[in-house]
Amino acid sequence: MAEFIYLLNKDTVIIKPPKKSPLFLRTIVLLFAMVCGVYICIICLKQITSVTKIKFHNIQVIERPSADSSIVSRLEAQVPTLHYPKPETFSRGECTQNPVRFFAILSMQRSGSGWFETLLNSHINVSSNGEIFSAMERRKNVSTIVQTLEKVYNLDWFTSASKNECSAAVGFKWMLNQGLLEHHREIVEYFNHRGVSAIFLFRRNLLRRMVSVLANSHDRYAKLLNGTHKSHVHSQEEAKALSSYKPIINSTSLISDLKEVEMTALKALGYFNSTRHMVVYYEDLVTNHTKLRDVQEFLGLPHMELTSRQVKIHKGSLSDFVKNWDDVNKTLNGTEYESFLRADY
Repeated sequence: MAEFIYLLNKDTVIIKPPKKSPLFLRTIVLLFAMVCGVYICIICLKQITSVTKIKFHNIQVIERPSADSSIVSRLEAQVPTLHYPKPETFSRGECTQNPVRFFAILSMQRSGSGWFETLLNSHINVSSNGEIFSAMERRKNVSTIVQTLEKVYNLDWFTSASKNECSAAVGFKWMLNQGLLEHHREIVEYFNHRGVSAIFLFRRNLLRRMVSVLANSHDRYAKLLNGTHKSHVHSQEEAKALSSYKPIINSTSLISDLKEVEMTALKALGYFNSTRHMVVYYEDLVTNHTKLRDVQEFLGLPHMELTSRQVKIHKGSLSDFVKNWDDVNKTLNGTEYESFLRADY
């Protein structure tokens, strides 16, 4: 578009720019507004997506821990609650100001809990008092359970494992079939109120656990060690004597029996999901001793090398310890439990 020049006088020249179309200017403004709107929407969507991902991640970690992890739920951001018990049966003396952590080992029979407990008790500051709820009168109702728990955590429960005055962590082992699942609501409430840390100890190879359960049940009556029943041994000779018995496994119900044990473990994890807890597997403790460091960190303990005098009873190929091995092998081959046939632990 040409420019127009006006001469007012010989010394003054005015250059008048060409008129622009109103439609062109409106188009420019509209395009600018659209670009700004798109930019703002993109930024907002990114922020919303980030927040959503964070919330979903938290739900995944806290409410639905992975069952395949060696440590299903380890609340690293938290530390165990510190307590300062005042026992009624003795004075803590110079250790009065030393804090104590409360814990409970939640497990199933023949899952390595006895061995694991001896490892913990080899720590100079740990008192783990055994299977206290094996006695029916201590778990007949919620009241007797709470009374027993209070006695343990007040340091008024005495066993050979008690460190008494200077205990830094006190607890016991509790089998899932000893009132734990039956009264889980009240026990979870107690754990959360009193700051009790739960250590779930499970065994991956449930077939080996089954063999151990059957063999131990047989020895209760057979008493293979000089007329004495022993669930745990401290010599290779004793282990050999107990492993000489070869149980017959019911191959017809084998898969359903294994599934039932799995479901019991998952049910317990679901019930106690809101507590401060961690999950440890027996096989990992055997093959990777750094797992014991994880446990000590979870309990807020100074790290020590933990030891046990216990000797594994059924060590070696599982086929050597099952009388009807061919039936068992045929039943589990090609199933989700096939790996149990070959694993050593």
